[in-house]
Amino acid sequence: MRLEPSPDNACFGCGGANPRGMKLTFEQDEALQRIRGVLRLGPEYQGGNGIIHGGIIATVLDEAMGKVARFRGVHAVTAELKVEYKVPVRVNQDLVIEAYELQKSGRNLHFTGEIRNTDGMVLARGTGRFVTINVPRIAGEPEPEATKIS
Repeated sequence: MRLEPSPDNACFGCGGANPRGMKLTFEQDEALQRIRGVLRLGPEYQGGNGIIHGGIIATVLDEAMGKVARFRGVHAVTAELKVEYKVPVRVNQDLVIEAYELQKSGRNLHFTGEIRNTDGMVLARGTGRFVTINVPRIAGEPEPEATKIS
């Protein structure tokens, strides 16, 4: 299944409603329970000397890993993110992104993701702890009666 940027979502990474956003697109592989993407980051994302800014690399990994929660049918937010920068990512380099679940513990979902070049070399690796959330409650909307905690 292709995960396109939603025109209603203002998310910097994956939303379609943010004019300055990245508008990242991914594929959801149900059989392998993996999120995959292919992209090329232009010079607007560089930190200097033709190398992609580390914060942008972290954003791409965070976005891909965050999409892994879809396999569980839940919404989750990033609680912790660790990024290993293995090799500098060059501007206009073709990149392959893949993310999947490592483990679940209560509301905590542990995901990992990698950014590789087209030869398969790992350029960056991320691990994250994501926490499931109740979207109406976070958005300030009243919870349905059945889920309220007294």
